[in-house]
Amino acid sequence: MSPEDAVSSPSTGWTEGWWRGARAIASPHHGPRPPGTAVDLLVLHSISLPPGRYGGDEIERLFTGRLDCAAHPYFAGLRGLEVSAHFVIRRDGELLQFVSCDRRAWHAGASSFAGRPNCNDYSIGVELEGLEGTLFSAAQYAALARLLRELAAVYPLRAVAGHEHVAPGRKRDPGAGFDWARARRDVALAGLGWPDAAGPS
Repeated sequence: MSPEDAVSSPSTGWTEGWWRGARAIASPHHGPRPPGTAVDLLVLHSISLPPGRYGGDEIERLFTGRLDCAAHPYFAGLRGLEVSAHFVIRRDGELLQFVSCDRRAWHAGASSFAGRPNCNDYSIGVELEGLEGTLFSAAQYAALARLLRELAAVYPLRAVAGHEHVAPGRKRDPGAGFDWARARRDVALAGLGWPDAAGPS
């Protein structure tokens, strides 16, 4: 079922992994999760295209396979890339959803968490519009807190990590500009593990 055909449940706001609180933009870059896999990790990323430029539709175009790689010199390195995330949170707090949370989005790449490889298999990927090392907006923290509470009501989340934690040495996002203590306070979900300065808890 496409997100356009989905009829949200009045009790949870979810239909087949799509949340009615997000604007649906279906990406082709996903696949099935391994049978019986518990979706228990959320991976936070940051993205801006080109780096440091906000507000355009380039992220949407990348995640849906429609980015014009001739439009900017930086985009040349993205040619042929098939990537997505479940959600993107824009600077103003707008929430976009590209892949059903019941499906495996292609966001983490080579990765592992708590000794388990292939984080895409069991995680939900959330991209924050931003640049690693710079600050994120209050609207983004508020949207993330709401999204995490909604996800935790439907999926057995037990931890949150950054891309930098599940792919250390290869990735650095969301980076030093992301306030993990603030996010943890805003969400305040008992039993949910969060990173500290040394890495995931």
